[in-house]
Amino acid sequence: MRKGVGSVSVIGGADGPTSIFIAGKSGKVKLRTRIQNYFRKIKKNRIKKQITANPHTLEEVVELLKREYGAVEVLQHSHNYLEQRDSLKASLIMRHRPDLLGELMNLEPPDGEDVEALKIFMEQIHERNRMAEEIADNIFPIDFHIYEIKWTENGRMRIGVESVWQMLDVSFRGDKKTMKQLRKLYKKIYLYYGVTAEDITNETERYKSLLGVLCL
Repeated sequence: MRKGVGSVSVIGGADGPTSIFIAGKSGKVKLRTRIQNYFRKIKKNRIKKQITANPHTLEEVVELLKREYGAVEVLQHSHNYLEQRDSLKASLIMRHRPDLLGELMNLEPPDGEDVEALKIFMEQIHERNRMAEEIADNIFPIDFHIYEIKWTENGRMRIGVESVWQMLDVSFRGDKKTMKQLRKLYKKIYLYYGVTAEDITNETERYKSLLGVLCL
């Protein structure tokens, strides 16, 4: 008879590499997993000690991307831009002004596999996103831009910059060789953006983002 896994828990994410604990029926974490998490913790603590205050503004980051890597801004009327802007705006409103979304702010997914309940839940999420999209800029301002770096024929990087709420988001794709190169650039961008002494002391979101990227 095949023995199943008792439970899987995912811990972390924004503040560093995710730790995955796999527990058996006894509830104990497997030895191999404990060892892996131990070394992740050592790596994270080592990187923490190496982070020093050397901040740059988002405007300086954009200038670097244009000057050194030929980054070009994505048209703001393109479907991809509008989709990402709306998604970011909804996320920022939920984080900073949840009161603007009323009862739709705290949506709980349905238990079980009730198809009808799931359908209603998805409709509520779409309604919440529509509500966020319709909130005027004078109530919740947002200044979002996307810049693209074409690395190879099929490899590229996209950098999202939101200057009002100070958000930096980077994504990239390509073949195995290209991904390795872009991963280095990914870390270089976040290192250049850097952190302030205050970010380090208070372990702000900016600090956590840098730490998470460096721990990859």
